[in-house]
Order: sequence, then structure tokens, then C-alpha cells
Amino acid sequence: MKLAGVIGYLGWMLVAMALPAGAESVEQWGVYEIKLTGPATGNPFVEVQVAAEFTQGGTMVRVNGFYDGEGVYRVRFMPEKTGEWTWQTRSNARELDGHCGTFTVVPAGPHDHGPVRVAHTYHFAYADGTPYKPLGTTCYAWTQQGPELEAATLATLAASPFNKLRMCVFPKRYDWNTNEPPQYPFAGTPTTNWDFTRFNPAYFQHLEQRILDLQKLGIEADVILFHPYDGGHWGFDRMPAAADDRYLRYVTARLAAFRNVWWSLANEYDFMKEKKESDFVRFGGILTQEDPYHHLISIHNGQLMFNHTLPFITHASIQNGSAVEDAGRAELFRDVYRKPVVFDEVKYEGNLPRRWGNLSAEELVFRFWEGTVAGTYVGHGETYLSPDNIIWWSKGGALKGQSPARLAFLKQVLDDAPAEGIDPIDKWQSPAYGGQAPNYYLIYLGKQTPASWEFLLPKPPLGAGQPAAEGMQFTAEVLDTWNMTVTPVPGRFVLHKRDNYSYVDRDGRAIELPGRPYMAIRLKRVND
Repeated sequence: MKLAGVIGYLGWMLVAMALPAGAESVEQWGVYEIKLTGPATGNPFVEVQVAAEFTQGGTMVRVNGFYDGEGVYRVRFMPEKTGEWTWQTRSNARELDGHCGTFTVVPAGPHDHGPVRVAHTYHFAYADGTPYKPLGTTCYAWTQQGPELEAATLATLAASPFNKLRMCVFPKRYDWNTNEPPQYPFAGTPTTNWDFTRFNPAYFQHLEQRILDLQKLGIEADVILFHPYDGGHWGFDRMPAAADDRYLRYVTARLAAFRNVWWSLANEYDFMKEKKESDFVRFGGILTQEDPYHHLISIHNGQLMFNHTLPFITHASIQNGSAVEDAGRAELFRDVYRKPVVFDEVKYEGNLPRRWGNLSAEELVFRFWEGTVAGTYVGHGETYLSPDNIIWWSKGGALKGQSPARLAFLKQVLDDAPAEGIDPIDKWQSPAYGGQAPNYYLIYLGKQTPASWEFLLPKPPLGAGQPAAEGMQFTAEVLDTWNMTVTPVPGRFVLHKRDNYSYVDRDGRAIELPGRPYMAIRLKRVND
């Protein structure tokens, strides 16, 4: 590694995270880390500022660093371009200022697609263009349960279909989750004697290790920055504004270089009675300024919807169970926000004595499919009572419900769908139809139990895909979304225009169905 500038300062070194010591390269969207030794006296968290400027040609990215305890300072950089980069540190501390060097960014490996971005207005893709179709779950406090249970959670996730996990930074205190965490985010004495100017590096080191564990599994970490499940027990839900802002800058400096991070400003933000809506707008501004990689940002509601049209909000994170009982209602959120819509909470599969935690598996899977054909995305949660109070939605552990296997089947369908995602075909008249007209259609029949389905394609409204045309040919498959089967329908269907709004099969064919609920029909255009 090439080093320049003043090298008389002792005790500092440069490393690249996840690479051998002295490595001169890092892969695109990996993490390059500068590790320096500097002042350990006073309060380095507030008195010392350190950053680095990373330069390649005409591109310069300024990245803020952070104090990691015991005199160690780190600056983490996620390079988004390959080739040679140079860097130089800036600091108000003499020991940390003016260090510089170079490194090479090599092409990303086969499992590194970069951070997730918004694509095609209502959908997502990785930075390299690979489609990303979220199928998320919730484990709010899984990182505060100790090594044995956390390892069990990771093993469960490794065998699950989920590619996104909602999780809190702060510990959670709520029904069925009243245990104290092994450690706390601030220096001080539990439960309320905290010094909000001094972070506990060990707490955040553990958090980031778990985020990297998720990254190895291909799972996005939807990091919830604030939540109301504290009630003043620790006081992390009612810190003063200066402490909130300092915390956001510290967390961003630590985590922003991890490509699988999403930011959720809060869970059920409107239940945080010590905060105002304007506080969360301020938080969004801080993240936008401090995160040089512009990770996805959302905020989750309780009863009061946030203004998801604000520019810093990349996608709408919605709690609403009834909206996904019907694809037509779910789609309306797309019309309002004109962004990707993720129904992160639609109530949970389980048997809690709470109306939000006692859905049947059939009902949860049904809501996923309604949201899917609406062109939105739906999140999973599980809340089965357990004598040890280990419930997936809060602590993780093992999944007990019947929905994950069915959601794995849905994931296969999503993976097979067009890269552009599934959009409503005729949202005002035929909400059961999703797809990409005229090449791909997914029709979900929900709780209906017909014995047959007339082959019928609506003409998409102006601007909602290309219209079908006389003579186009399609293959058809019947999908049993509960029993997880795909049954091809013999032959091909040939379009014939019935009227100004629809096409039928030229020979008047229908598709036989078993008379059970939760059936879907998949149509693919044949191009020969």
C-alpha cells in the first residue's frame, strides 16, 4: 500500500475490512476502512472530528469517520466505481489529520450487486441493475438476545425466503419482550442514568456484525433508528434534540458503508409522543446530508400517515392490514405517493391475544398475493405465543408458522416475473390482474372458488403498458398458491378482440379450476 504525507505519528494503520492486513484492493460496493489511532482523553465522541476525502478523477466523496473507543478512529468507504482511488484524512486533531494513501477497487464478486435503489418508479433494483423484489420479515430486537438465540435466528433466516429484515437499533421493551439487553448504546448506568454524549462502541460493533451477517445471507437490513417501545424505561425514545442528531450522525458514520443497509426513520413514529413530525423531517435531512451513498429511507406509521411525498423518502413503508385485503385498495397508495409501496406490516401470523397478532397463515399469504398483483410489496411477521416468550417478531429464533413456505413459492413467482416488476394491468376495473402487458399477466382469484376461468385480458389504460393485439398467443399455468403447485394448461390461447376493453380466446376457451380458494393464473406471451 502506498502511504504519503506525515508518517511520524505513531500507532496508526490502514486496513480494508474483510480483506487481509495490508491489502491494496477492495471490491466494488465493499467496505474500505481507514483505522487511525488518536486522542483518547476528554470526550472524543464530541471533541474530535475526523473525515476522509476519497478521490477518483473528477469524483470526490467526503466520508465522516467515528470514534470506536480506546483511541481508535475509523473512516469507512463504500466505493461505487472500480479503478484506483486516493484518500486523505481531515481532522481537528493533529494525530488524525493529513494521512493519505491509494487503493484499487476491483469488480464486484458474484454475490455483490451493490445497494438497493428505486427502479421503474414503483420497484427496486440493485446498483448493478439486478432486480430486487423485497420479501421481508420483522425481528425488532433480535440483535439484543445473546449469541445462542441470535445464531438460531441467522440459521432460520438462511433457510427462509426472506431477503429483507426490519430491525431496531435501540433495545425494545414491550409485551413478551421485557428482558434487559446484554449491553446498551450509551455509557452510563441502567436504566436511565445515561451520558448521551458518549456512545458504547461495543454495542454498535455487535450491531454492525449482525448487519454483516445478514449481508452474507443476501438479506437487506431495514434499520429502524427510533421507536416508541421504551416508554421512558431507558429514555432512548425521548432524548433531547442534540442527542438525537448526534446519534444519527454516529450511526450513519458507522453503518452507511454497508451496502445492505436501509434507513427507517422510525417504527410507528406517531406513537412517539415526545417527538413531533417536524423532528422526523429533520432526521431525514440529517441522513440525506450524512449518508454519501444515499441508501433507501422510509418511515413507518402507527395510525397517522407520514407525508411520503417528501423528497428524502425513497419509498412508502406502510402499516395497514385492510389495504391489502383487496388489490384495488393497495394500488391506491401507488397513485398517491408515486413511489414504491411496501406494506411492511399487515398484521402478523400468530395467536397473540391482540388483533394485530392473530392472523391465520392463509390470511397472511392471501394479503401478500393481493399486494403483489397491485404492484406493491408486503412484509411478513410471526407472533405465536411461547412459554419462553421467544416470539419471532421481536426476538427471532425459529419460525413456527405455515406462511414462510408459501411465501417461498411466491418468491419463485416473483423471481420468474419480468425484471421491471409487476404493475396493475387495469387498476380501475380489473384489480386482480397484475403483470407487464402484453407479455406477462398474473391473475389472483383470492378467496373465490370458481370451477373455471374464462380466458379474458383487459386492455390496459393509456400509459399502463402496451396493449394486446389480435392474434397474440399465450401459454397458461394454474398456480395453487396455498398448496404450492404449478399446473400447465395444454395448448395455446390466441387473442381475439371482444370489445374496446378486452380480449378473449379466439376459440372461446376457458381454464378449468379445482374450485378451491387462493388460486392464480399466470399467462406468458409466446413470441414465435
